[in-house]
Amino acid sequence: MSETMTISAKDVKELRDKTGAGMMDCKKALEETGGDMEKAIDLLRAKGAAKAAKRAEKSANEGVIGSYVHFDNKTAVLVEVNCETDFVAATDDFKGLARDLAMHIASTSPIAVSSDEIDSAVVEREKAVYLEQVKEEGKPEHIAEKIVEGKLQKFFKESTLLAQPFVKNPDQTVQELITEVSSKTGEKIEVARFCRMKVGEK
Repeated sequence: MSETMTISAKDVKELRDKTGAGMMDCKKALEETGGDMEKAIDLLRAKGAAKAAKRAEKSANEGVIGSYVHFDNKTAVLVEVNCETDFVAATDDFKGLARDLAMHIASTSPIAVSSDEIDSAVVEREKAVYLEQVKEEGKPEHIAEKIVEGKLQKFFKESTLLAQPFVKNPDQTVQELITEVSSKTGEKIEVARFCRMKVGEK
């Protein structure tokens, strides 16, 4: 394969701009996919996700507090986002992620970072409501359980930060956004906690 014929420096730069991956990684991805930009993006995302999974065991004790105050000054968010080193914490990508997450939380009002952080009493209350709904519809018991489980999964997706579609790009979940930035920075990134305040709400 003649690289000059299929893989131009312009294509490599475009792929780097879109993914944040290294120049050599971008060039290899384009070579492996025959110059197909979309396939190369998918390949780099898959490799980034795999690298992020390997880093999952590492500790993330550095980071920043992202903040966002809505233009009407009635909604504010603080979110703690952690990484492995203060070097990454100081990067524009990382600080930008923290800002974006704070803005996202202001818009979508999640009740927890992930489903395992939701109070069991809240989960049981939701299940009871769904069960009652299904009974009212007269569904058979063996089907009812599956319907309730489906409704519960939908509740988790809508109510937990990591499972929500990212407000700036609804095709991507917040977890996928974090994984993408993690692959760019080469470090484990996680959301430790957040606080959302709105005037008149407790």
